Amino acid sequence: MKILEKVNGPQDLKDLSKEELNILAEEIREGLFNRLTKKGGHFGPNFGFVEATIAMHYVFNSPVDKFVFDVSHQTYPHKMLTGRKQGYIDESRFHEISGYSNPEESEHDHFVIGHTSTSISLASGLAKARDLKGENYNVVAVIGDGSLSGGEALEGLDFAGAELDSNFIIVVNDNQMSIAENHGGLYKNLKALRESNGTCECNLFKAMGLDYIYEAEGNNIEKLIKVFQKVKDSQHPIVVHINTQKGKGYSLAEKNKENWHWSLPFNKETGNPTINLREGEDYLSLTADLLLDKMEKDKSVVAVAAGVPASFGFIEEKRKKAGKQFVDVGIAEEHAVALISGIAKNGGKPVFGTNSTFIQRTYDQISQDLCINNNPATIVLGHTSVMRSKDVTHLGIFTISAFKNIPNLVILAPTNRQEYMSMLNWSIEQKEHPVMILIPGNGVILDNRETEENYSNSINQYKIEQKGEKVAILACGDFYQMGEEAVKHIEEKLGFKPTLINPRFLTGLDKDVLEGLKENHELVITLEDGILSGGFGEMIASFYGTSRMKVKNLGLEKEFYDRYDPDELLESLGLKPEKIVETVQQLLK
Repeated sequence: MKILEKVNGPQDLKDLSKEELNILAEEIREGLFNRLTKKGGHFGPNFGFVEATIAMHYVFNSPVDKFVFDVSHQTYPHKMLTGRKQGYIDESRFHEISGYSNPEESEHDHFVIGHTSTSISLASGLAKARDLKGENYNVVAVIGDGSLSGGEALEGLDFAGAELDSNFIIVVNDNQMSIAENHGGLYKNLKALRESNGTCECNLFKAMGLDYIYEAEGNNIEKLIKVFQKVKDSQHPIVVHINTQKGKGYSLAEKNKENWHWSLPFNKETGNPTINLREGEDYLSLTADLLLDKMEKDKSVVAVAAGVPASFGFIEEKRKKAGKQFVDVGIAEEHAVALISGIAKNGGKPVFGTNSTFIQRTYDQISQDLCINNNPATIVLGHTSVMRSKDVTHLGIFTISAFKNIPNLVILAPTNRQEYMSMLNWSIEQKEHPVMILIPGNGVILDNRETEENYSNSINQYKIEQKGEKVAILACGDFYQMGEEAVKHIEEKLGFKPTLINPRFLTGLDKDVLEGLKENHELVITLEDGILSGGFGEMIASFYGTSRMKVKNLGLEKEFYDRYDPDELLESLGLKPEKIVETVQQLLK
């Protein structure tokens, strides 16, 4: 009988021998392989944190003692030890657990967490409430070295070292990696601490007012147990800095840490993916290639990443080719936005690329540092679509409503390859506006529609792709093709030719086009890949508010969707061509 089969909760670890604990570590990795080879997920962080998770649960008493895992990339072993192992060893039950910390799954999880740099602040809140209520237990925050560059992590360290005078344990999981390589001055100090076995005079954590202990063998269960026993029930904040190996237990992941941070389903023997999500061209490579071409001709062009360089195509090979014209600020999106504002102000041509879920942190910087100053920087966002990231922590469907109303910002929603490339090229070269471009989420589409090269003379001008009557469909971005299909269905089934409009600009009204529709239209339908509340469609509905024009907005509800099927969701919201025809029939009555 396998040891893992006998472990149904942390208490079952307490009676295991050190030899059995090491066997358990290998069995946990087998379970990880079982899920990840078939479903994919975060690979390297979890494989590297197996021993530390076992040691933490052996020493502490979860859920009385509370663990808060930063970003959740290393929570799979924790889930396996807290009653959720079937989600890894039984394929029929994979769907029962998410890839992230989730209190709905288990009392051993205390927050839904999917963004980085949050654990110290969240855990310090738990500790403060504990102290106010006069309770007594351990609070442990786990954070990876890559997450330390995030502003919230540094704010949390600053608070904990100065304002907490009670039990608070911060486990720094140092595997010398973020998603890609680490960037920033604090990593020089982590390196010095590793090389001095934690004894060097310069110590970031002590400078923050925190006690400190170092363990060089972060994948050694016995040594980890000793260090955790030493800090358990400590009555002051302390950092436990452990040196771990990302991807431990799988040679391919140990050698190529960046590519194995997260993986698609793969063949364990070869490491090759068993599915391919990117057949043919993809917008990420197109983006990086356009920028590299511009960089060769113009030394003022610079690409800026914030810990996720592949989010706009800058894999390691392309980063090297770009040289000093590529900058990765680490997990520090707020700094990235202010940085590109400064670069643009001083005559540079910056492009900041990231995923939409991460840009949410930067509202203040986009508003204050960038748009008030009206500096011509470009932000390129991936995963803005309901068809892309589907975990509740990584939704991109709030992007339009979150940023649409910031003055001076131009949000562009390209509808195909040609339009995306021309918009990106224009944005880099123009000098008048901060620009945000939403990367389409429905694949790279080529068609024969004409595309502008210079948008400076057509700001907030919508493009009428087909003139018709009665009904006008304004189909935004990657919902444009849905609009095309809906128009065909209406013409076939209802016997008239509707108007199809590509808005292109989501931050302004084309009053001339909208007024013109009043002449021979009675219904306007908007399609947008985002939540309706505060979105593009509501702006159109408000424009027509006192007129006789009917307006129907179709998009997403203001809801935290989680692990959904995109087709089923769109069907339920009426966002299918056949459903749109039904809506038109009802409203024209």
